Amino acid sequence: MSVLLHLSDTHFGTEQPQVLEAVVALAAQQRPDVVVLSGDITQRGQPEQFRAAKAFVDRLGAPVLAIPGNHDIPLFDLWVRLTRPYARFASAFGTDLEPVVALPDCLLVGVNTTRARRHRHGEVSDAQVQRVAHLLAAAAPEQLRVVVVHQPLAVPDASERLHLLRGHAHAAHAWAKAGADLVLGGHIHLPFVLPLQGLARRLAVVQAGTAVSSRTRQGVPNSVNLLRWGAAAISASKKGANCLVERWDYSAQQQAFTCATATVVQPERAHPTG
Repeated sequence: MSVLLHLSDTHFGTEQPQVLEAVVALAAQQRPDVVVLSGDITQRGQPEQFRAAKAFVDRLGAPVLAIPGNHDIPLFDLWVRLTRPYARFASAFGTDLEPVVALPDCLLVGVNTTRARRHRHGEVSDAQVQRVAHLLAAAAPEQLRVVVVHQPLAVPDASERLHLLRGHAHAAHAWAKAGADLVLGGHIHLPFVLPLQGLARRLAVVQAGTAVSSRTRQGVPNSVNLLRWGAAAISASKKGANCLVERWDYSAQQQAFTCATATVVQPERAHPTG
């Protein structure tokens, strides 16, 4: 069984120490196999913010798949933005902006949806769509197939459509056809699980809220996602091979993250249950 801890929009530079410590405690308790950071790791892409983020991630005790968000490209240092937009990200998390992590029962594919010329909006190119589709199609039958982006592939409300990833419809159709099960994202600080309709097969969008930043939406606490794939998720539903997506919200009263919701996602193809 694989356990994934999905964090997004940590916005280091606006982090809350007590919430940060609660994430570290949750990771120690749940012992994830992989930590996924789906962008906006820093608030303004400053070196000290990346150093703080890296020190935090190092405490979580698991390999990390990290992709940049629009906030991870320096906004006010125009020379760096135009000439070396990802240099500071690379110094903390490596030069591979589209990392791939393969576990025996899970494949995670990162996609860099940021563009230095854009301040906020993201996009995915045809070449990126095809690269991801090729990797998904080559996955082993028993692997859960997960794509990680920053800007959302889909949103639950029309008022959020301006935040959608440019090229989202093309990507959704191509990735579903290639076998994607989940697309993880962030950017809008709104956690949800949204099954998509009208595709070649089942595909669900899983969004994370802001993990440790004070930049939360009104009425939406700091939150992270835990994804379980394998024996624990299977026993939760008794319907075969499933992925269990849990949203954990921060409780100021308890100074800890507690499980708020649990959603079972059923991949369409049959996976081994071992």
